[in-house]
Amino acid sequence: MAVVLAPDLSVSKLCLGTMTFGEQNSYSESAKLLSIATQAGINFFDTAEMYPVPQRAQTHGKSEVYLGRWIRESNIARDKIVIATKVAGPSGQMTWIRGGPHSLDKNNIKAAIDTSLQRLCLDHIDLYQIHWPDRYTPMFGEVDYDPSRRIKAVPVDEQLQALSDAVDAGKIRYIGVSNETPYGLMEFCRASRGNRLPRVLSIQNAYSLLCRTFDYGLAECCHHESINLLAYSPLAMGLLTAKYLEDGGGPADARLNLYKGRYTEAECRYDLGKPNLLPAVKVRTFRIFFQTISFQAYVEISKNYGITPVELAIGFVLRHPLVASAVIGATKDYQLMDIVKAAAITLTDEMVEEIDAVHSRFPNPAP
Repeated sequence: MAVVLAPDLSVSKLCLGTMTFGEQNSYSESAKLLSIATQAGINFFDTAEMYPVPQRAQTHGKSEVYLGRWIRESNIARDKIVIATKVAGPSGQMTWIRGGPHSLDKNNIKAAIDTSLQRLCLDHIDLYQIHWPDRYTPMFGEVDYDPSRRIKAVPVDEQLQALSDAVDAGKIRYIGVSNETPYGLMEFCRASRGNRLPRVLSIQNAYSLLCRTFDYGLAECCHHESINLLAYSPLAMGLLTAKYLEDGGGPADARLNLYKGRYTEAECRYDLGKPNLLPAVKVRTFRIFFQTISFQAYVEISKNYGITPVELAIGFVLRHPLVASAVIGATKDYQLMDIVKAAAITLTDEMVEEIDAVHSRFPNPAP
């Protein structure tokens, strides 16, 4: 079933993310996943100029290159697919991307759009997103705002004007933000109204059983501003598949094992040693009002209702009224098909009540 983002832009409820393409996945593997996705009715594909991850100079840009090559070789009609990509925000680590990049000023945004179009071999991008804010804000596992870390930032008005110029030039159709806060999102809304510039169509933030922070402020903003959530990491980097509960901590080729010590953003958020993270996934017994009750965490809930952990996790995300699409990742064919199957699940009120009970005990262990 398609979701209308704009009168001339409809997307599937699942969006295939490509951040493993060029690192974990070869081109042939990536092309096969893309073909399986389209056959399953997925028309929405998300990438970024910094992908694949873990990011490094040797592989920089390969995800876009692979996606663009598949579009050409598959001969798929351009108007049958929706392509989204992102401009990297300030980073002192990725010196191979425009020297950092140092900021999201108009020159950086223009250069990023042009190089993404070259790698994709496309004449336009359907949805262009700011990957993370230009300003300081807690991200990727951080939760507390520290005013002393504030830095000089490029005004939102300038960023929006640069994106507007690209819209006017026909290079991009719509704009979105990612990893944003309520303050940042409303600043973009203010700038678009005040300057009569394109409005933000979507926000791509983490949302899952282990991260429901979207509901603490952002949901209200999105509702009133008619902005759609593109929910990334609906399986919490695979934690909600239960594979990391296996003997030995899960498969050696699972991302959190394969790239241990090399993938800072993921490890800060999904560190298996964090308080309440694995207890939220496993069975837990606790005391309430002096009564001992058996408390079933997310994997146990799925077992009790005869569905898979993946079905529970995907079903939970897709039931949110503001979620337009869940941005999924898969490195293997069966993983992708499991997620496609999960998208057909409708959770019952009873399941949701049990989910909310777990959440009240272990709120947002992976923000």
